[in-house]
Amino acid sequence: MSKNQNHRPEDKPGMTHFGYQSVPDDEKSSLVRDVFDSVAPKYDLMNDLMSLGVHRIWKRAMMDWLAPRPGMRLLDVGGGTGDIALRFIERGGTRVTVIDVNDEMLSQGRDRATDRGILDGIEWTQGDAENLPVADASQDAYTTAFCIRNVTHIDRALREARRVLKPGGRFLCLEFSQVVLPVLDQLYKTYSFKVLPALGEQVAGDRQAYQYLAESIRRFPAQGPFAEMITEAGLEQVKVRNLSGGIAAIHSAWRV
Repeated sequence: MSKNQNHRPEDKPGMTHFGYQSVPDDEKSSLVRDVFDSVAPKYDLMNDLMSLGVHRIWKRAMMDWLAPRPGMRLLDVGGGTGDIALRFIERGGTRVTVIDVNDEMLSQGRDRATDRGILDGIEWTQGDAENLPVADASQDAYTTAFCIRNVTHIDRALREARRVLKPGGRFLCLEFSQVVLPVLDQLYKTYSFKVLPALGEQVAGDRQAYQYLAESIRRFPAQGPFAEMITEAGLEQVKVRNLSGGIAAIHSAWRV
């Protein structure tokens, strides 16, 4: 298996991947935290530049599928800058708790909410996707966008998602995935490994952070294997929607 093929992260016991590097399990979270602490001030600008604004369409599609309603309580994991939380409140959701391991990202989100005059309805909490500081069966919905590929143990994060959802609760994950069109895949690969690191260096001042992000995308499981992982975590009725030819995908599931 080549180093840029999608597969589960474990290479051998006690080890995981950080991009294309093999690192001890207990070191990955701090390495990921360093990446996002570094890019936090320019994170949203970089998202716009990297995707030419298309990430906004993808997030809108996830909100459309979620269909926020009054009284709905959402847990958004890895959403420190508030992109999903703000959309949820603006679309009619009642309360959202944002969990992110990076305090710098949460600070950006708090500032954005304040700038928009949204002072109520969002709780900002530092925490780990693999060990959520949230009560069992307490959430109507769980969302995560461009986060789960960065956790050390994806299976643990998925089990935590099931644990915190109420029976009948909804799971939605928006993540980069495997391009389904061969010609587009080659173009996207070239863009990811040539353009993104250079853009990261020029705009965010951190080439290595965006090199890691490009590598992490290639290491994340493809649509089918990830759907199987969601099922193995105890969530049911798994469905997948490809976006932009599979550059990204939304996985939906329910706690029954």
